[in-house]
Amino acid sequence: MLYSKLKVFGLLVALLSSQLIMAQGTRMFTMDEAVMMIDKNTKQSLRAKSLSQLQWLPSGNKYSYVINGAAPRIVLTEAESGKVDSSVNLKTINEAIKAIEPTAVFKSIPMFQWIDNENFRIKQGAKYLNFNISSQSFREIFKTDVKAEFEEIENTKGYVAFVLNDNIYVTTGQGIKQITTDGGKGIVYGQSVHRNEFGITKGFFWSPKGNKLAFYRMDESMVTDYSIYDNNTFPATTKTIKYPIAGAKSHHVTIGIYDLSSQKVNYLETGEPKEQYLTNVTWSPDEEAIYVAIVNRGQNQMFLNRYNASKGYIELSLFEERDEKYVEPQHGLYFMPGSPDLFIWQSERDGYNHLYLYNTDGRLIKQLTQGKWMVTNLLGADTDGETIYFESTKESPLERHTYSVDINGSNFKKLTREQGTNTSLLNKRGTYLINYLNSTTVARKITLINTKDENGSKLILDAPNPLVDFKLGETTLFPIVSNGTVLHCRMITPPDFDKTKKYPVIIYVYGGPHAQMVTNSWLGGSNLWMQLMAQQGYIVFTLDNRGSSNRGHEFESATHRQLGTLEMEDQLAGVSYLKNLSYVNPDRMAVHGWSFGGFMTTSMMTRMPGIFQVGVAGGPVIDWKLYEIMYTERYMDTPEENPEGYAKANLLKYVDNLESKLLMIHGCDDDVVLWQHSLLYCKAAVDNVNTNLDYFVYPGHKHNVAGKDRVHLMQKITDYIMENL
Repeated sequence: MLYSKLKVFGLLVALLSSQLIMAQGTRMFTMDEAVMMIDKNTKQSLRAKSLSQLQWLPSGNKYSYVINGAAPRIVLTEAESGKVDSSVNLKTINEAIKAIEPTAVFKSIPMFQWIDNENFRIKQGAKYLNFNISSQSFREIFKTDVKAEFEEIENTKGYVAFVLNDNIYVTTGQGIKQITTDGGKGIVYGQSVHRNEFGITKGFFWSPKGNKLAFYRMDESMVTDYSIYDNNTFPATTKTIKYPIAGAKSHHVTIGIYDLSSQKVNYLETGEPKEQYLTNVTWSPDEEAIYVAIVNRGQNQMFLNRYNASKGYIELSLFEERDEKYVEPQHGLYFMPGSPDLFIWQSERDGYNHLYLYNTDGRLIKQLTQGKWMVTNLLGADTDGETIYFESTKESPLERHTYSVDINGSNFKKLTREQGTNTSLLNKRGTYLINYLNSTTVARKITLINTKDENGSKLILDAPNPLVDFKLGETTLFPIVSNGTVLHCRMITPPDFDKTKKYPVIIYVYGGPHAQMVTNSWLGGSNLWMQLMAQQGYIVFTLDNRGSSNRGHEFESATHRQLGTLEMEDQLAGVSYLKNLSYVNPDRMAVHGWSFGGFMTTSMMTRMPGIFQVGVAGGPVIDWKLYEIMYTERYMDTPEENPEGYAKANLLKYVDNLESKLLMIHGCDDDVVLWQHSLLYCKAAVDNVNTNLDYFVYPGHKHNVAGKDRVHLMQKITDYIMENL
């Protein structure tokens, strides 16, 4: 029955298919090349060429990038005229640094950030230095400490906030000032909180003019202790981390405000209960107020509140958002240039992430974008505050394009022309975009786009195919349908593919929230290991099931309270599609994934036994009761609220269903999916004498295996699949 639905859908498949068309070389990948992405012969990168440190200057009329090689230099280009200035080079930088650090020598252009059109800033050790183009000289701005962590630079004055010995320090023109004293022993300052959920990536927030500093204070003294073992010492030692598991005690977060003038700290009165989430921290343009989105622990209710930055009290609760499943605010307020009483708020309240224009009294002025597509990135506005620029999935969930819309909701324009994945950098004036494009047929193309003139585009870089010497399989993107839901797929077939033959299949799966595997991008979103496996004679297949991202709230939240169930149903639709292809060997199918993909791999091997002959599960969640609060309770509620859902998703109860070969892999230092998950599964397999689980660990590695050891990991996975399939 499922296959008949797929055949009816065949016309749509044909219309929406996208193929990777590339010159066919003759070389086969080594594992080192596929993982490290360095050509063993030329020592050149196998990634598409780009422009190093490409960025707009603050004025918005120039952009710069770095050319490396025999004569490294910074290239400044005027957007309007195209005039180029390459006077700042490695030689001048090294001559200038000697006045500050006599023994310092840069082997390449250091990382830098523009202050204005004449000055940029670099960091040398604990010092922040200013380079002036006209004088071609450095001067010291500020100095922190060589042991400083989580440094955050203020853009207008160049002040620096940092953490040292668990407390916050601020470097200003008056020197270094310590502003907290009780850090440590469960009190964490200036770091990302709530396990990096809700769009939180940092712990410091400078005010627009640099007069005040907001920071997170996290009390995690009540959170469960968890031990990570260091087996490089003898005897082995432990490092204790705080790990809040679903249904247990969560940490308490508050937001402090440090006033550089009064040198005093006050805290926002964010109220009870203490187990709540504080996110989307945003300063008002006048620095008098600070906005915070307050999400309840149940994550089905959010209030956007405005607080007095000097006294800490709440001034106004602007609006509330609710959802029967969950709300997940991930973006701060964007204040319109020239209109400090107007801001843009991003929300999925109508089922898709869109832009809403509000005033600071909490009144909705207008919904600026709408439709069954997602705004994926708000780029900003022009200096007049009249036009908004953003990226979205409007053309297709597989693509990203850049658009503009006027503040009154009119004059909607698509600014990028070529199919694929576009990522744009908007200049301060809103007059130009630097646009990165890649697709299944374009490795990378960088273009300067005039936002006011559709014929004003200029090509900056058209990168050659970095894989031209290699023999690649064909990558095809296409949709299938499962119970009326369109699911996007990617298939890589072996080089010299012959439809009269039958091929084994490897299904690579992730399947969880906040991820999309199949896109109209270079290699279709795949990697070179998948191409290596295609070269070895395997079809490599990936499907984005319900629960994955960029398809709207209904699609992503469909798996709420039942993680693993609908995801497997969709993956099974992909399996059914494959089994009905004449060139697929249905008796030789493998599945592999990591993290949520490890959970999915183990689920499919044991909740759908007999379909796959081989599985490799890396860093898998085994029992959601042992995973972190913020993520798990959003998608599963608490174990007390949803005992049936947790029980159904608990993979320990399916161990005795394992019929085929399964290799489980885990990093011993994993602080995301605790090592205990796979250890418990290993113990359950031992207890069941009929279950033969293969198991491998990587000491010293966290949630994934990085660096040179990743070559070992991927060879281990490859060998296991090839030996057993």
